[in-house]
Amino acid sequence: MRTTLLTVIVLAAPRAVLACPVCFGQNDSPMAAAANLAIVVMLVIVVGMLAAFASFFMYLRRRAQLAAAESGPPASPEPAGGEGRHHVEGTAQC
Repeated sequence: MRTTLLTVIVLAAPRAVLACPVCFGQNDSPMAAAANLAIVVMLVIVVGMLAAFASFFMYLRRRAQLAAAESGPPASPEPAGGEGRHHVEGTAQC
């Protein structure tokens, strides 16, 4: 019942209600200009958010590099005997 009623309403509605002036080819109407401006505004917002996201990660990377530079080079552990033995990963140290 609802679908039949909805179909009748859609078919009975004038075609001018179903589309904006841009779809009808009136490119110089105020509604077409507003639609174009809305598209530009949405693009500016998206590009701005992407730029902010990328700059935040560049800020984090730069801050991590500064923190690593302040702490200095990592100290290599000396062997217990001080004999200068080289530790090789995965081998037994006897």
